[in-house]
Amino acid sequence: MLSFLKPAQRFVKGAAVGLTAFALTACDPSTLNTGQRISTSAPVPVALLVPAGSSNAGDAQLAQSLENAAKLAIADLGDVQIDLRVYPTAGDPNTAQASAVKAVNEGAKIILGPVFGEAANAAAKAVANSNVNVLSFSNNTTIAGGNLFVLGPTFENTANRMVAFAKTNGKSNIMTVYSQNSSGQLGNQSIATAINAQGAQNAGSVGYEFSQEGVIAAVSQIKLTADQNGADVLFLTSNTSGALPLVTQLLPEAGLSPATIQYMGLTRWDIPSQTVELPGVQGGWFAMPDPVLTQQFQSRYAQAYGGLPHPIGGLAYDGIAAIGALVKAGKTDALTTGALTQGAGFQGVNGIFRLRADGTNERGLAVASIRDKKVVIIDPAPTRFGGAGL
Repeated sequence: MLSFLKPAQRFVKGAAVGLTAFALTACDPSTLNTGQRISTSAPVPVALLVPAGSSNAGDAQLAQSLENAAKLAIADLGDVQIDLRVYPTAGDPNTAQASAVKAVNEGAKIILGPVFGEAANAAAKAVANSNVNVLSFSNNTTIAGGNLFVLGPTFENTANRMVAFAKTNGKSNIMTVYSQNSSGQLGNQSIATAINAQGAQNAGSVGYEFSQEGVIAAVSQIKLTADQNGADVLFLTSNTSGALPLVTQLLPEAGLSPATIQYMGLTRWDIPSQTVELPGVQGGWFAMPDPVLTQQFQSRYAQAYGGLPHPIGGLAYDGIAAIGALVKAGKTDALTTGALTQGAGFQGVNGIFRLRADGTNERGLAVASIRDKKVVIIDPAPTRFGGAGL
């Protein structure tokens, strides 16, 4: 039997960076600020808040990657001038709050970052009365709203893409299997919302305690629910560092084989690369950014800085790219909420994206499958949005 991280307390990171603070309160929409006006004849002061100074060893590399990506984006803007000012947060909400206030006092017209949800929430609230918008690198939608936007890929966006693809391909009776922790519960909610929004059928959901024993105990109920409700898709919220290896081993053994029911993932099944070797994920579907654009960014970053960017480093590039595109239009309202949420969106290093008025985002994703231990794109990422932003 395959084993994954046994103690439940080790599953605290969720599916992606920034999903650890679900109890946070979003900025009050009733105090929605329009954002700073800018001078079209001077460099635009942009503050970048990164987790430098953190006691977590990995945060230093993340901080440097974000700064590098932002500078790479600035170099690509041509005539648009950005005055980038970098501030450390130490991955701490109090430090993030102080850095945000300092940045605004020193002239910042917009803030990029921080990464972690609690820090982003603190920073945005600290500068809300100063009419400054914050484009955080978090993917925690519970903090979004008001002057705070999240740039990170969200469960809601992935769920909508996958449910729509499944329905288009004749798989519309979707059952969810999720972990009973914060990220798993958020994933379950996102999938349920997507099923309703896309007009598919909800074949129920089964949760499991976030431990190896919890997965084993839930297998029989998962099988029973799938059979009773005639599910033709199993939508799994877990990732490789969590329960995915064990779930995809035990379910086929219980009679829910990928050969008879479609497996679908809410997280990336190609990260880490060893995941594609798992027998249980063969034939499964998951969403990912445009791999061609991702590879181009990684190559350019490596050429400039001598190594690969952090997995979320590209978000800093996206933030600068969006700001630059708006500033290039030569309007003083380039950094206002109305401009940031334009329906056409922006081109990022991983594909198209747009910000929504509720502080969340929509990203153009490809749908991939794993075949013979290789990732195969079965539906390319869109290159433009078909309608106005929500």
